[in-house]
Amino acid sequence: GVLDTGITHWATSVVSLERGYQNIANPSLGLATYGVAENGLGPRNNTYVSLGDGGSITLFLEKGVSNGPGWDFAVWENGFLSGGLVFAELAFVEVSSNGTDFFRFPSVSLTQTATQVASFGTIDPTNVHNLAGQFAAPEGTPFDLEDLVGVSPLLDVNRVYYVRLVDVVGSINPAYARYDSLGNAINDPWPTPFGSSGFDLDAVGARYQAVPEPATAAVLLMGLGAALRRRRR
Repeated sequence: GVLDTGITHWATSVVSLERGYQNIANPSLGLATYGVAENGLGPRNNTYVSLGDGGSITLFLEKGVSNGPGWDFAVWENGFLSGGLVFAELAFVEVSSNGTDFFRFPSVSLTQTATQVASFGTIDPTNVHNLAGQFAAPEGTPFDLEDLVGVSPLLDVNRVYYVRLVDVVGSINPAYARYDSLGNAINDPWPTPFGSSGFDLDAVGARYQAVPEPATAAVLLMGLGAALRRRRR
Protein backbone atom coordinates (compact mmCIF):
# COMPACT_ATOMS: atom_id res chain seq x y z
CA GLY A 1 0.00 0.00 0.00
CA VAL A 2 0.90 3.68 -0.08
CA LEU A 3 0.70 6.50 2.44
CA ASP A 4 -0.83 9.87 1.67
CA THR A 5 2.52 11.71 1.71
CA GLY A 6 2.80 11.72 -2.10
CA ILE A 7 -0.73 13.00 -2.72
CA THR A 8 -1.07 16.47 -4.24
CA HIS A 9 -4.88 16.73 -4.42
CA TRP A 10 -8.07 14.91 -3.44
CA ALA A 11 -11.58 14.21 -4.68
CA THR A 12 -13.57 17.45 -4.55
CA SER A 13 -17.24 16.54 -5.07
CA VAL A 14 -19.70 13.66 -5.10
CA VAL A 15 -21.44 12.82 -8.38
CA SER A 16 -23.58 9.98 -7.05
CA LEU A 17 -23.98 7.50 -4.19
CA GLU A 18 -25.97 4.31 -4.67
CA ARG A 19 -26.11 2.30 -1.46
CA GLY A 20 -26.29 -1.48 -1.54
CA TYR A 21 -28.06 -3.80 0.88
CA GLN A 22 -26.57 -4.56 4.29
CA ASN A 23 -26.94 -8.18 3.20
CA ILE A 24 -27.77 -8.81 -0.44
CA ALA A 25 -29.17 -12.21 0.56
CA ASN A 26 -31.58 -10.61 3.07
CA PRO A 27 -32.94 -7.37 1.57
CA SER A 28 -35.33 -6.96 4.50
CA LEU A 29 -32.44 -5.56 6.53
CA GLY A 30 -32.40 -2.52 4.24
CA LEU A 31 -29.53 -0.55 2.77
CA ALA A 32 -26.18 0.38 4.31
CA THR A 33 -26.53 3.60 6.30
CA TYR A 34 -23.17 4.50 7.82
CA GLY A 35 -21.70 7.90 6.98
CA VAL A 36 -22.57 10.45 4.30
CA ALA A 37 -21.22 10.65 0.75
CA GLU A 38 -19.11 13.73 1.57
CA ASN A 39 -17.05 11.61 3.98
CA GLY A 40 -15.26 10.33 0.88
CA LEU A 41 -14.02 13.81 -0.07
CA GLY A 42 -10.83 15.64 0.84
CA PRO A 43 -7.80 14.21 2.64
CA ARG A 44 -7.82 10.86 4.41
CA ASN A 45 -9.23 11.57 7.86
CA ASN A 46 -10.78 8.36 9.22
CA THR A 47 -14.33 9.35 8.32
CA TYR A 48 -16.12 6.91 6.03
CA VAL A 49 -19.13 6.26 3.88
CA SER A 50 -20.26 2.63 3.65
CA LEU A 51 -21.47 1.38 0.27
CA GLY A 52 -23.26 -1.85 1.24
CA ASP A 53 -23.29 -5.02 -0.87
CA GLY A 54 -22.72 -3.99 -4.49
CA GLY A 55 -23.17 -0.28 -3.74
CA SER A 56 -21.20 2.42 -5.54
CA ILE A 57 -19.99 6.00 -5.23
CA THR A 58 -18.71 8.25 -8.02
CA LEU A 59 -16.38 11.13 -7.19
CA PHE A 60 -15.10 14.09 -9.19
CA LEU A 61 -11.54 15.41 -8.94
CA GLU A 62 -11.43 19.04 -10.03
CA LYS A 63 -7.72 18.84 -10.88
CA GLY A 64 -8.10 15.41 -12.47
CA VAL A 65 -5.47 12.70 -12.76
CA SER A 66 -2.88 11.93 -15.42
CA ASN A 67 -0.73 8.90 -16.19
CA GLY A 68 2.64 9.72 -14.67
CA PRO A 69 5.57 7.59 -13.48
CA GLY A 70 4.45 4.75 -11.22
CA TRP A 71 1.04 4.82 -9.56
CA ASP A 72 -1.21 7.81 -10.23
CA PHE A 73 -3.92 7.80 -7.56
CA ALA A 74 -4.89 5.82 -4.50
CA VAL A 75 -8.03 4.84 -2.59
CA TRP A 76 -8.30 4.56 1.19
CA GLU A 77 -10.61 2.22 3.11
CA ASN A 78 -10.76 1.47 6.86
CA GLY A 79 -9.39 -2.10 6.80
CA PHE A 80 -7.29 -3.27 9.73
CA LEU A 81 -4.51 -5.79 10.33
CA SER A 82 -5.07 -9.01 12.24
CA GLY A 83 -2.20 -11.46 12.58
CA GLY A 84 -0.49 -10.16 9.46
CA LEU A 85 -3.66 -10.50 7.39
CA VAL A 86 -6.21 -7.78 6.59
CA PHE A 87 -9.88 -7.40 7.38
CA ALA A 88 -10.53 -6.01 3.93
CA GLU A 89 -13.80 -5.10 2.25
CA LEU A 90 -12.92 -4.73 -1.40
CA ALA A 91 -14.17 -2.60 -4.28
CA PHE A 92 -13.72 -2.45 -8.04
CA VAL A 93 -12.28 0.85 -9.29
CA GLU A 94 -13.48 2.53 -12.48
CA VAL A 95 -12.39 5.83 -14.04
CA SER A 96 -13.77 8.20 -16.64
CA SER A 97 -12.63 11.23 -18.59
CA ASN A 98 -16.11 12.48 -19.52
CA GLY A 99 -18.26 11.34 -16.59
CA THR A 100 -20.34 9.05 -18.81
CA ASP A 101 -18.07 6.26 -20.03
CA PHE A 102 -16.34 4.38 -17.18
CA PHE A 103 -13.58 1.79 -17.48
CA ARG A 104 -12.74 -0.75 -14.79
CA PHE A 105 -9.20 -1.59 -13.72
CA PRO A 106 -8.34 -5.23 -14.40
CA SER A 107 -8.34 -6.97 -11.04
CA VAL A 108 -7.09 -10.25 -9.60
CA SER A 109 -8.23 -12.15 -6.50
CA LEU A 110 -6.38 -15.38 -5.74
CA THR A 111 -8.05 -15.85 -2.35
CA GLN A 112 -9.37 -19.41 -2.08
CA THR A 113 -13.02 -19.89 -3.00
CA ALA A 114 -13.70 -23.21 -1.25
CA THR A 115 -14.77 -21.56 2.01
CA GLN A 116 -16.52 -18.23 2.54
CA VAL A 117 -14.43 -15.62 4.37
CA ALA A 118 -16.53 -15.01 7.50
CA SER A 119 -18.06 -11.70 8.56
CA PHE A 120 -14.98 -10.76 10.59
CA GLY A 121 -12.53 -12.88 8.62
CA THR A 122 -9.32 -11.75 6.94
CA ILE A 123 -7.54 -12.12 3.62
CA ASP A 124 -3.91 -12.07 2.48
CA PRO A 125 -3.42 -8.78 0.60
CA THR A 126 -0.68 -10.34 -1.52
CA ASN A 127 -3.40 -12.45 -3.17
CA VAL A 128 -5.20 -9.34 -4.40
CA HIS A 129 -4.35 -6.82 -7.13
CA ASN A 130 -6.18 -3.68 -8.30
CA LEU A 131 -9.03 -3.93 -5.81
CA ALA A 132 -9.47 -0.96 -3.47
CA GLY A 133 -9.37 -1.83 0.21
CA GLN A 134 -6.77 -4.59 0.01
CA PHE A 135 -4.46 -2.74 2.45
CA ALA A 136 -5.10 -1.83 6.07
CA ALA A 137 -5.41 1.83 7.02
CA PRO A 138 -3.53 4.11 6.98
CA GLU A 139 -2.25 2.62 3.71
CA GLY A 140 -4.15 3.21 0.50
CA THR A 141 -4.41 1.01 -2.58
CA PRO A 142 -2.48 2.54 -5.52
CA PHE A 143 -3.71 2.48 -9.12
CA ASP A 144 -1.68 3.07 -12.28
CA LEU A 145 -3.55 4.46 -15.30
CA GLU A 146 -0.98 2.72 -17.49
CA ASP A 147 -3.15 -0.38 -16.91
CA LEU A 148 -5.91 1.24 -18.98
CA VAL A 149 -3.86 2.68 -21.87
CA GLY A 150 -5.61 1.87 -25.15
CA VAL A 151 -8.70 0.36 -23.53
CA SER A 152 -10.96 2.81 -25.41
CA PRO A 153 -10.78 6.06 -27.40
CA LEU A 154 -13.34 7.35 -24.88
CA LEU A 155 -10.75 7.26 -22.10
CA ASP A 156 -7.87 9.74 -22.03
CA VAL A 157 -5.53 8.45 -19.34
CA ASN A 158 -3.99 11.91 -19.04
CA ARG A 159 -7.37 13.53 -18.40
CA VAL A 160 -9.23 11.40 -15.87
CA TYR A 161 -11.67 13.39 -13.73
CA TYR A 162 -14.02 10.77 -12.27
CA VAL A 163 -13.34 7.80 -10.02
CA ARG A 164 -16.05 5.25 -9.16
CA LEU A 165 -15.85 2.63 -6.40
CA VAL A 166 -18.14 -0.41 -6.72
CA ASP A 167 -18.38 -2.70 -3.70
CA VAL A 168 -17.33 -6.30 -4.25
CA VAL A 169 -20.10 -8.21 -2.50
CA GLY A 170 -17.58 -10.80 -1.30
CA SER A 171 -19.92 -13.78 -1.35
CA ILE A 172 -18.75 -16.94 -3.11
CA ASN A 173 -22.37 -18.01 -3.60
CA PRO A 174 -22.86 -17.90 -7.39
CA ALA A 175 -26.17 -16.08 -6.85
CA TYR A 176 -24.31 -13.05 -5.47
CA ALA A 177 -20.64 -13.48 -6.37
CA ARG A 178 -18.59 -10.87 -8.19
CA TYR A 179 -15.66 -11.88 -10.36
CA ASP A 180 -12.15 -10.61 -11.10
CA SER A 181 -10.70 -10.19 -14.58
CA LEU A 182 -9.66 -13.86 -14.64
CA GLY A 183 -13.12 -15.13 -13.78
CA ASN A 184 -12.36 -15.91 -10.13
CA ALA A 185 -15.10 -15.27 -7.56
CA ILE A 186 -13.82 -12.58 -5.16
CA ASN A 187 -13.95 -13.80 -1.57
CA ASP A 188 -13.94 -11.21 1.21
CA PRO A 189 -15.69 -10.86 4.61
CA TRP A 190 -19.40 -11.65 4.13
CA PRO A 191 -22.08 -11.21 5.17
CA THR A 192 -21.64 -7.88 6.94
CA PRO A 193 -25.27 -7.23 7.96
CA PHE A 194 -24.70 -3.87 9.59
CA GLY A 195 -25.26 -0.21 8.78
CA SER A 196 -21.55 -0.12 7.90
CA SER A 197 -21.86 -2.97 5.40
CA GLY A 198 -19.56 -3.25 2.42
CA PHE A 199 -16.67 -1.10 1.25
CA ASP A 200 -16.03 1.88 3.55
CA LEU A 201 -14.54 4.78 1.58
CA ASP A 202 -12.30 7.24 3.37
CA ALA A 203 -10.66 9.13 0.49
CA VAL A 204 -9.38 9.22 -3.09
CA GLY A 205 -6.18 11.15 -3.69
CA ALA A 206 -3.98 11.72 -6.75
CA ARG A 207 -0.29 12.32 -7.41
CA TYR A 208 -0.51 13.92 -10.85
CA GLN A 209 -2.93 16.54 -12.16
CA ALA A 210 -4.70 16.05 -15.47
CA VAL A 211 -2.90 17.44 -18.50
CA PRO A 212 -4.71 20.60 -19.73
CA GLU A 213 -6.81 20.32 -22.87
CA PRO A 214 -4.81 21.44 -25.95
CA ALA A 215 -7.14 24.41 -26.51
CA THR A 216 -6.76 25.44 -22.88
CA ALA A 217 -3.00 25.12 -23.11
CA ALA A 218 -2.97 27.25 -26.27
CA VAL A 219 -5.03 29.96 -24.58
CA LEU A 220 -2.65 29.94 -21.62
CA LEU A 221 0.35 30.24 -23.94
CA MET A 222 -1.29 33.11 -25.83
CA GLY A 223 -1.96 34.86 -22.55
CA LEU A 224 1.63 34.34 -21.45
CA GLY A 225 2.91 35.68 -24.79
CA ALA A 226 0.73 38.79 -24.48
CA ALA A 227 1.97 39.38 -20.94
CA LEU A 228 5.59 39.08 -22.07
CA ARG A 229 5.01 41.55 -24.93
CA ARG A 230 3.48 44.03 -22.53
CA ARG A 231 6.42 43.59 -20.19
CA ARG A 232 8.90 44.30 -23.01
CA ARG A 233 7.19 47.60 -23.71
